[in-house]
Amino acid sequence: MIELEVPLDDRSYPVLVGAGARHRLLEVLPIGVRRAAVVTQEGIDWRVDPGVESEVFTIGDGEDAKHLGTVEDLCRDLARWGMTRADVVVAVGGGVVTDVAGFVAAIYHRGVPVVHVPTSLLGQVDAAIGGKTGVNLPEGKNLVGAYWQPTAVLCDTETLTTLPPREQRSGRGEMAKYAFLGVDDLPDLPLDEAVAACVRCKAEVVASDEREGGRRAILNYGHTLAHAIETAGGYDLRHGEAVAVGLVYAAEVARRLGRIDDDRVAEHRKVVAGYDLPLSLPPGLDHEHLVDLFGRDKKAVTGTTFVLDGRRGVEPVAVDDRALLLDALEAIRG
Repeated sequence: MIELEVPLDDRSYPVLVGAGARHRLLEVLPIGVRRAAVVTQEGIDWRVDPGVESEVFTIGDGEDAKHLGTVEDLCRDLARWGMTRADVVVAVGGGVVTDVAGFVAAIYHRGVPVVHVPTSLLGQVDAAIGGKTGVNLPEGKNLVGAYWQPTAVLCDTETLTTLPPREQRSGRGEMAKYAFLGVDDLPDLPLDEAVAACVRCKAEVVASDEREGGRRAILNYGHTLAHAIETAGGYDLRHGEAVAVGLVYAAEVARRLGRIDDDRVAEHRKVVAGYDLPLSLPPGLDHEHLVDLFGRDKKAVTGTTFVLDGRRGVEPVAVDDRALLLDALEAIRG
């Protein structure tokens, strides 16, 4: 078992990575906790034993369940159950579950503790770490949410063995991002070590900038286009696959701005292709609409902001040249 920590002073918490990590749930629950509300989805077969009185609450499947109606329904279910601040939320599932359950934990009774047990590769390397929670609006991804750090995260790699190939590939989209954030040789590492390497990188960034005032934005590398694609809809692309396309697009934008050269763009394409991920946009997407959607991204404060590679590494960059953005989209047309 690999034991890591997200260092946030008095709110620091452990992240356990390895086969069977979910069985250590009782030891990471807050001291004196009375009951556990286990939030999951119908299709998730992995069960946990909190070691205290518990009740299971299910939410809908997929990204379509990640909305304010789900949050209200879950809060009302918890209220009818009689949940108090002496209880804990345990989120068991992929990124949708940890995002929704974490947000509910942040706002129910103005905050109750939460433990994440991510069962997808995407959840283990990214979504469950760092305290970002939230849901979507029709106008954009993750526009309503809160920062709410978990008490602990249990990344049980045993749960990854039954993931469908498409879900595995989606998780690799987030892993590909870490190749440009300083994590080397990811494809060559055993699964536990690869997950831990991503967690270690994210934990260090989160500790330096918990609420995304600056550096933490680099964790959104590839996400500006990905979120625009997801908001536009009408495509067959999972989140991690959209991030992969977003990585290639960000490289094309950076080259046009003179931040990187053709070889670095080729390296982005090589890394993404090496994970068997898409390199181009789904056919039929309206490029003008995608550029309009860039302005709704959470990083956009005084205009369109991208996270781009460059000589100083990956960093947020304001990009106001609409023609350049459209030209870069042409380079990844499906």
